[in-house]
Amino acid sequence: MRVRILFFGILKDLAGKSSDTLEMTEGSSVRELLSRCSAQLPKLRESLPSIAVAVNQEYAGPETALKSGDEVALLPPVSGGSEKSDAATESSSGRQVLIVRNAIDTSAVLNRIKRGEDGAAVVFEGVVRNQTRGRKTLYLDYEAYEEMALQQMEGLAEQAIQQFQVREIALVHRLGRLEIGEISVLIVVASAHRAAAFDACRWLIDTLKRTVPIWKKEHFEDGAVWADGEPFPAEISQGSVPQGSSFQEPSGGSGSPPPGRASK
Repeated sequence: MRVRILFFGILKDLAGKSSDTLEMTEGSSVRELLSRCSAQLPKLRESLPSIAVAVNQEYAGPETALKSGDEVALLPPVSGGSEKSDAATESSSGRQVLIVRNAIDTSAVLNRIKRGEDGAAVVFEGVVRNQTRGRKTLYLDYEAYEEMALQQMEGLAEQAIQQFQVREIALVHRLGRLEIGEISVLIVVASAHRAAAFDACRWLIDTLKRTVPIWKKEHFEDGAVWADGEPFPAEISQGSVPQGSSFQEPSGGSGSPPPGRASK
């Protein structure tokens, strides 16, 4: 059988390509595919323990059986461009969950989401800063496994509405080249009460940065590097999520995940 492999972020650089195909025995597992990749692409070997695997845009475990025509994505820890049109990729639910390549208009999104019954509207903007650990940043490039990222973002919005009992959420991420001071991600949470809106907003950005397949490349005066992503949660890392699952944070409290390495 033949399966298609996709490489993202630093894995794309290490593999020297963004995609490949492999001929494998019918019923081979994700674990066997990773073993083949390690043998054929030795530069990937050291990165494999920290990656996640998605099969047909869903996180998959190492024993997941593959079938002919499957799309297998190898995902480095997320930190988050591809060059396409400026059109937005929109959620099918009608909710304001978007992946865009043009500038994010916070005021327009906020005005669309607010209603008379809301007592609070909390806004978070992730902004491109001009340095990383004292090293001058020129600009950033964001890249995503777009279809899966949109599904994950919509799932997070739905989960936050249920978990924190807020009325509505807008979640927008930009891809491509971003200059200093531009907005990379926007979260707006509308709710009757401010505490729930603050908690939902914090949970959304923390969880997005750890689980949604978006990566950034930082460009400096003396070169460019893929940003160190925050480690995947244990249930995602190394492809350990059963196929068909989505990441779920434990409920209760503020919903804040355990600390990870900051990528911004």
